[in-house]
Amino acid sequence: MKGYRSEQKGTTMILFLEKEVDHHLAGEIRKEIDDKIDCGSIHNIIFDFKGVGFMDSSGIGMIMGRYRKVRFFGGKVAVSCIERRIDRIFSMSGVYQLIPKYPTLESALESLK
Repeated sequence: MKGYRSEQKGTTMILFLEKEVDHHLAGEIRKEIDDKIDCGSIHNIIFDFKGVGFMDSSGIGMIMGRYRKVRFFGGKVAVSCIERRIDRIFSMSGVYQLIPKYPTLESALESLK
């Protein structure tokens, strides 16, 4: 099992993360997103954390790196469905100062319109 699945709605890429985000998975996600950004097919990214109970620092690095990359081209990044443990990690690391969180995927999609 891959650990995530992705879907594209217009120029927004949605990553449905599953179970845990570690350095191995973060590298796979980074490559997939960067390939799509580089070919111009995506502009915005939503990371959906429904069901994710663990994430290490490489997950934060991957998200922040994609944030910097899409911001360079005028895009946006959002996170949705954050579980309590991940919410604490994001709060302590300062992610929410740059990337907004939304309670549902639908509200995140609406914010990027």
